[in-house]
Amino acid sequence: MYYVYALYSKGYNKIYVGYTADLNKRLENHNGLKNKGWSAKYKPWIILYSEEIDSKAYAMSREKQLKSAKGRMFLKSLIIQDSSWFSPPAGG
Repeated sequence: MYYVYALYSKGYNKIYVGYTADLNKRLENHNGLKNKGWSAKYKPWIILYSEEIDSKAYAMSREKQLKSAKGRMFLKSLIIQDSSWFSPPAGG
């Protein structure tokens, strides 16, 4: 079982999309002290969206869809629908 997920950084108004076999562990990794990747700058992350998928190949395909312009519009609509998700970006 795999998960395609979108994380949201309220403080920076950033979205991160990925896939994993263990959603909770992946969220811990994104928010952890050992994270040195792109997402480290925008902590803390919260789960904005996730879906469970049976195959790795389809999870990878779905991740690509969510990273497309149409997929980003869908994810941003989730934030707009619930204004409690949004806060102005840091420094602005």
